[in-house]
Amino acid sequence: MLTDINNVPIQEALKRDGYVIVDGLIDPELMIRLKEACDRVVAKARAGDWKYRRLVGTQFPPWTEGTDVWGVQHLIHPELNEPVFLEWYGSTKLLQSVCELLGAKKEDLQLELFNLLINPQDSDFDLTWHRDAVPAETSAEEEIEKLKVPHYGTQWNTALYEDACLYVVPNSHRRVRTPEERDITINDPKSHNMPGQLQVRLLPGQTVFYDNNILHRAAYIAANKRATLHASMGTIEGGHHRASTIFQHGLDWMNQPSFQQSLPASLEKPYANVKAMAAKTGLGKMETKPIH
Repeated sequence: MLTDINNVPIQEALKRDGYVIVDGLIDPELMIRLKEACDRVVAKARAGDWKYRRLVGTQFPPWTEGTDVWGVQHLIHPELNEPVFLEWYGSTKLLQSVCELLGAKKEDLQLELFNLLINPQDSDFDLTWHRDAVPAETSAEEEIEKLKVPHYGTQWNTALYEDACLYVVPNSHRRVRTPEERDITINDPKSHNMPGQLQVRLLPGQTVFYDNNILHRAAYIAANKRATLHASMGTIEGGHHRASTIFQHGLDWMNQPSFQQSLPASLEKPYANVKAMAAKTGLGKMETKPIH
C-alpha cells in the first residue's frame, strides 16, 4: 500500500481531502532527462514553433490569442519527438500509484492527457477558482447531480522544480459550494481570500494527485521557473463520463499510426481503452467542444 508524504494511504488521503501529495515517482536519472526535454519543448512553444500551447489571458481551451505561454499541450504527441514523456507516463511507479488511487487493474487504465505547466515570461497570471467539469454558473441543484457522477479517473501535477502555484479548498470536492464560495467563483473568481484555501507546496519530484471537482485555482509567477507535468488517466469502468473533459483538448492526433507505434508496451492497453471509449461515445476523432 502506497502512502503520501505524511504516511497516510494515498487512496484514503485523496478521498478525505480531495488531494494527496506523493514523493518518489521519478528516478533521479529520469528527472534529468525530463528537465532537458521540458527545456526543449518550452523553447519551441515560446518561439511559436509548437502551436499546441496555453496562452496568458485565456484559462480554458481553445487558446488562440496572445503570445505569452503558460502551458504546453500534448507532450506525448509524436511530432514533438520526446519519448521520455511516454517513458515516464507508462512507468511502473506512476501506474502503480494511479491503480491504487482508482482501485483499478493496469489493464483497465485509460490513456488520457499529458501536458506541461510553465511560468509565463512577460507577466504573472492568475487562474480563476473553478471545478474542471462544473461551470461556475451551475445551479446548486445541478451541481449536486454533477458531483454525484463518479470520475473513474485522476489527474496530477508533478513538479520538476519547486512549485507553489496550486491553491485548493480541502474537502470541497464532494459538496456543493457554500454561498460565499459560489459568490467568489462567479463574481470574484481570482480572489486571494477564498475561505479555507490552502497553498499546495511541492518539492522537486513530488506529485499532487487531486480530484478535479475540488475548488482550485493557480497563480503563475513569471519570475519563478516552473516545469510541472500535468496529466490524467481514467479507467474503462464508466470512463465515458470523462469524454467531454479530455476530448475538449482535441486529441485527434492520437489516431495517427505514428503515435500508436511510439507507445511503450505498458501503454498499449490504456491506448486501446481510450480508443474504445471514443468509439462508444461517438467521438472517434477524440474532439468535442470546450466545457467552459
